[in-house]
Amino acid sequence: MLDDMLDYLEKIRERPVWQPASQETRAQFHSRLPFEPSDLAGVHEEFLSHILPYTVGNAHPGFMGWVHGGGTPVGMLAEMLAAGMNANTGGRNQIPVEVERQITRWMCELFGFPASASGLFVTGTSMANLIAVLVSRDAALGSAVRRTGVSDSSFKLKAYASHQVHGCIGRALDFAGLGSDQLRLIPCDSGRMNLRALAEAIAEDRAAGDKPFLVVGTAGTVDTGAVDDLDGIANLCRHEQLWFHVDGAYGALAMLAPELAPRLRGIERADSLAFDFHKWGQVPYDAGFILVRDGELHRQAFASPAAYLARETRGLAAGSPWPCDFGPDLSRGFRALKTWFTFKVHGAAAMGAAIARACELARILASRIEAMRELELMAPVELNIVCFCYRVAGRIDQQNRLNRELVIQLQESGAVAPSTTTLDGRVAIRAAIVNHRTDYREIEMLVNETLRIGRCLCARMLEDCA
Repeated sequence: MLDDMLDYLEKIRERPVWQPASQETRAQFHSRLPFEPSDLAGVHEEFLSHILPYTVGNAHPGFMGWVHGGGTPVGMLAEMLAAGMNANTGGRNQIPVEVERQITRWMCELFGFPASASGLFVTGTSMANLIAVLVSRDAALGSAVRRTGVSDSSFKLKAYASHQVHGCIGRALDFAGLGSDQLRLIPCDSGRMNLRALAEAIAEDRAAGDKPFLVVGTAGTVDTGAVDDLDGIANLCRHEQLWFHVDGAYGALAMLAPELAPRLRGIERADSLAFDFHKWGQVPYDAGFILVRDGELHRQAFASPAAYLARETRGLAAGSPWPCDFGPDLSRGFRALKTWFTFKVHGAAAMGAAIARACELARILASRIEAMRELELMAPVELNIVCFCYRVAGRIDQQNRLNRELVIQLQESGAVAPSTTTLDGRVAIRAAIVNHRTDYREIEMLVNETLRIGRCLCARMLEDCA
């Protein structure tokens, strides 16, 4: 089984990025609950035939659809070790918890946070953002809100983020009991939050009797990869006494690349920061992380004393505070191990170089697009995301239909797999270059296949019109 997975990664380019599963394959997963045992080799053969070929394909260098990391053999092997240990890292006196604490210290060093900051592994940035909203809510209303609820407040808490913010921020306000309508979306200039509009929105809400409490800056927007003016947001938050959170799902780890780190100036001033090691860190899924400047506030937002969680100064119940005091999960896998192995084996410098290379490939792709009259670059390329389209003379809806179909055919070809987004009402082909295996070959493949399919679709559209 291990050899098969190593072979799979070694020969990944020989496989399609993605392929649709047949009805025969789907039928394999409609059988009844097995009560009798099966031979391990036979079950593994089922995996090889009916599961492995039909993944989304983000390990493949031609995958550019969404911001998914490619993983590494080192991370895979570390995950195997973690599964063998089967450690529950919710707490207790054990070294797996100390590994997580070490990574917290490494991240404090990387992002310029104080030693008193707290950190926690979670499933992903969506959960990390929820934790940040809960901590900032409690900072605004006091820890008693955990018992009394937000309904006791005589005012509404208001949060602010750009129109480009990830949808999980609104969901986090929903989950926190504040309501997603309390998130005000601020207009953008070239993908970045307009700070003047932000200041005006805060003033309007204060005048209306509401309580602004949180501003979310984005380091690497999902659509275009834009980075908000984090330093400017930090200045405004300090003046207005608001919590400053950064959603850095993938862009935050650009701090590992010296040539990119200046674009994140101000991230060191955040009150909380969410990001994923499983994106640009290339750690296997899942490995999200939350960093909170005030570790004690973070602990107060989640700690829940219980007799079965009593702490001691010696024995297995020593080592307080525990990770379960900083988040909702008591049962937690050893996510830290695969991240620890990745940093130890590859080193932060090599990880940063891979991130810088992804951004360089994005610039190369953008220049290739700008050199083609049939293609149009639709947004500035700030980091690693390139949005473009195949030009179509005529109505916008015709161009949109063609570009949607073009992306589907690119995906079904198995050669490259971008995705789509919509910018100002126009469908864009969105190439997110995240995988460390991606190189110039995939860039050329994307351009050439886009031109080939686009020309065929245009010819067919002309025939239909005739």
